[in-house]
Amino acid sequence: MATTDHKEGKATVRAVYYTSKVLADGSHPFLICITKDRKRKYLATGEKLHPKYWNAEKGGDFRKSIRKSYPDTYREQLITNLGEWEKKYETAAGMIARNDEQHTAADVARKAAEARKASRRVKLLAYIEELAAGMAAGGQIGNATVYRDLGNQLAKFIAAEDNTPEPPLGKGREKERAEWIRQHDIPFDRVSVGFCHEWEATLRATGAEEITLSLRFRTLRAVLNKAIANGLAKAEQYPFARNVAERHKFQVGKFDVSTSKRAITRDEVRKIEAYQPTTDRLRLAKDAFIFSFYAGGINWVDLAQLQWRNLANDTSGNLRLAYVRDKTGGKFALKLQPPAAAIINYHRPHTYAGPESFIFPVLNAATHRTKQQIKNRLHKVLGQVNKDLKLLAAEIGIDIPLTTYVARHSFATSLKRAGVATAIISESMGHASEAVTAVYLDSFASDVLDSAFENLL
Repeated sequence: MATTDHKEGKATVRAVYYTSKVLADGSHPFLICITKDRKRKYLATGEKLHPKYWNAEKGGDFRKSIRKSYPDTYREQLITNLGEWEKKYETAAGMIARNDEQHTAADVARKAAEARKASRRVKLLAYIEELAAGMAAGGQIGNATVYRDLGNQLAKFIAAEDNTPEPPLGKGREKERAEWIRQHDIPFDRVSVGFCHEWEATLRATGAEEITLSLRFRTLRAVLNKAIANGLAKAEQYPFARNVAERHKFQVGKFDVSTSKRAITRDEVRKIEAYQPTTDRLRLAKDAFIFSFYAGGINWVDLAQLQWRNLANDTSGNLRLAYVRDKTGGKFALKLQPPAAAIINYHRPHTYAGPESFIFPVLNAATHRTKQQIKNRLHKVLGQVNKDLKLLAAEIGIDIPLTTYVARHSFATSLKRAGVATAIISESMGHASEAVTAVYLDSFASDVLDSAFENLL
């Protein structure tokens, strides 16, 4: 491309919802539209959306036009992917414009393709580590751990398949691991349908459960989606089924991730309430279970991180709890029922050292300061609490192995059995319905929820 004797304008790039084309499932595709000198070039992204989730009145910007009724996880991923597609072509457009080269929309597309070819030198395990490092730097410790676990498991599988030495894993061996990846990493196109089936068989042979298999392959699928969006992998080599027509590909949805419903009765909850713990650990286990039951099924991570500033008395003198869910960012506000308030009163003289101090004796603000330290501490104490809950259950004659999750599920089930509408609080508080639950909690007036919670007493 030749330079010009005038300042060459920059091409514009945007992801567009292309309603002129209807796919087999009734959805419309997203295309990248490159415009230069009033001429346009459209490029496929592989992304699509059903029109019921598109709000055309928002002006066509996908960040605003994808309706919030589209499931949160998929909505966030779709917006991220489309943003990455735009960024890729905007980068190419910027490079050409800065060089003041005479060009067309097609030239921008070619420039981006050249960049993709150069970037394909990045391989699978190195890319997974790059993603994990980025998440950790952004404070997403949990997600970073999930991605690093994926990389470790894939490294073991690749080593066995290629008959190479086991990858060096564990703390303090990061340099060795990086060198192993440099020598034994694999290209993205090796992750085929056959590769996925073989890895599934290997994981099953180690006793991996369905929920673990689902997590591993969902994470791998997310990695490949990101790699394709960034031009590191080819869309035509994607091994996962995206629709019914691709049933010959690997189907992540085949894993049975449903869990057996484990809720105890209201009478069994009363047995736990009447139990007199003999140690501080048993006291914490009992309090965590009972507080979760009476406080909307609050999960362990949120319960353990509650601070005294999360509590306040309303105008009627009722003690209220307000907190933001760690996992989803959802905001919760509820009146504490007397049993939960009694637990708060018990811990006040032992843990209150100001508004920022923690209510429950799990975290120490002076010791657990980083996200990783907090995560490690919560994981360790949760194991103790669940172990102690099982001891407690054996003492009082409850057959179901008690865990903090049982408290969460028992809360929802108790309200359901009391005749509370599903639209107020969902029947299950598991991963399959947490987003729905958050929507319901946000959409009803607090006095309606307060009244519903009184059915627990």
